[in-house]
Amino acid sequence: MYTKTGDKGTTSLFDNKRVTKDDIRVESYGTIDELGSFLGLAKNFVKEPEMKEQIFTIQNKLFTVATNLATENQAKVMYKIKEEDIKYLEEIIDLYMGRLNDPTGFIVPGSSVESGYLHVARTVCRRAERRIVSLTGVAEVDPLVVKYVNRLSDAIYAMARYSEDQQSSVKYQ
Repeated sequence: MYTKTGDKGTTSLFDNKRVTKDDIRVESYGTIDELGSFLGLAKNFVKEPEMKEQIFTIQNKLFTVATNLATENQAKVMYKIKEEDIKYLEEIIDLYMGRLNDPTGFIVPGSSVESGYLHVARTVCRRAERRIVSLTGVAEVDPLVVKYVNRLSDAIYAMARYSEDQQSSVKYQ
């Protein structure tokens, strides 16, 4: 399918306002889209059914995040991030970090394919967070969206750390 409406370097936001394709708003929700794709890739290598379900839940919630970011007129946003969404991520963090033997120190990412893809997703999430913070400098962004994405990178980190084949840390010397 093609519309040809973007042939001159512009795209439509969800509320039909046209912006350039390199607009910080487009960068923000585009990076969230990339994150959802990497989480989908990681999910294919995750062994634990509980973690697969958590990733699927997060992927669905990312549509809410993207919709919020892709809509300039916040009155037109139908679904919002809620404190309970952030609490869900905090429960994931507590679950996986609680299962680690020694969660301190640095970890070399990617001792397994599963953890490698989760670490890539984590770094994409951090980039999304930076783009969203840039967007807050020029437009109104729901503070819970910023908080959610920040907590999400921590949750993905916890899943990745738990998924490492060797749960040993490299002590900084």
